[in-house]
Amino acid sequence: MTSLTEAAHRRYWPYWEVYFLVVAAAVAAATLAADGHALWRREVVVAAIAGMAVLHVTVSRRLIGADIEDWRNLVAALVTLVLFVVAVAAAPFATWLLFALIPLFFQLVPMRPAIVLVVLVNLVTPLVDVFEEPKLVPMDLVIGAISAAAGVWLGFWNIRVIEQSVERGQLIEELEESRAEVARLSHEAGVAAERTRLAGEIHDTLAQGFTSIITLLQAADPQLRDERVALAVRTAKENLAEARALVSDLSPVALASGSLLDSVRRAASRFSEESGVPATVRITGADRPLPTSVEVVLLRSTQEALTNVRRHAGAGSAQVLLAFGDEGVRLTVRDDGRGFTPGSRSSAAGGFGLNGMRARAEQVNGTLTVASTPADGTTIELEIPA
Repeated sequence: MTSLTEAAHRRYWPYWEVYFLVVAAAVAAATLAADGHALWRREVVVAAIAGMAVLHVTVSRRLIGADIEDWRNLVAALVTLVLFVVAVAAAPFATWLLFALIPLFFQLVPMRPAIVLVVLVNLVTPLVDVFEEPKLVPMDLVIGAISAAAGVWLGFWNIRVIEQSVERGQLIEELEESRAEVARLSHEAGVAAERTRLAGEIHDTLAQGFTSIITLLQAADPQLRDERVALAVRTAKENLAEARALVSDLSPVALASGSLLDSVRRAASRFSEESGVPATVRITGADRPLPTSVEVVLLRSTQEALTNVRRHAGAGSAQVLLAFGDEGVRLTVRDDGRGFTPGSRSSAAGGFGLNGMRARAEQVNGTLTVASTPADGTTIELEIPA
């Protein structure tokens, strides 16, 4: 049996259960209403049908959705067949239960055992009539043969319909996966095109601008005796290197020349040198390698946060905390400056920087929180899960 046919057999439709119980109830009611047999015979039929219903509700309906090769499925089918024999032996009218039993057999067991069971269940009436009404046996055999053939055809048809349904479901899943892949590739192509455009813009503007600044400053003070000029030249060179790194689609130059911790310490040292505000760096937890994308986000967020402190805070000191934990890594940048009220107009100047940090955080499933008051300074915290 193919895997597709097995999947078809395992497909369980709830309305079959309703159909089985409705047929069983109808036959039981009709048997009780008929007066062509003794009361005890009709009671035996009703008891047998009730047994089938209880067996189906408590056992068979659960096995239909399970492995059809399980021996319990065959046992449930055989017990149902025995109860059917009892019912027909008590009153041939119970033969109408075939409409419920034949579909049930095809749901419970594989195709070949189901065909055998269908043939056997259609032989029950002729065998009973051998003892009850021998003259009806030829007609019963003809009817049984027609019923068995129709039942087998119906079983094949049902399985084929379910197989087609499974095939369509698989094709739909494959189509959805293909569409998702096409969408992903299109997105990547769009991102690549946009990055190429931005690289050209950066090269034609920022990179050339930094180059011009360096040239002009060095022309004004070739020996770089003035510390401020020397600092400006160094800053311009670093930013030129960053711009070239962006154009080349590389990691930040700071990361390329050292670890994340070294890069964060250099960013804090540069901040102190440029602003005159002391900045401390503290590391907690066990340092461990991080994905490059996470390191880039952490470094860029540190640089942006310190830039905001230098431009807007008027702080007397700043602290940078990088905490490594089992659940992820946390970056905290805190200052004792004037602070601001989030959402107020006074925070608008730093809005682009904060929005940029939030966007970077989302790229690595991180979250950025900002706590600030005019009296207590500002704390920026970035958490990135492991």
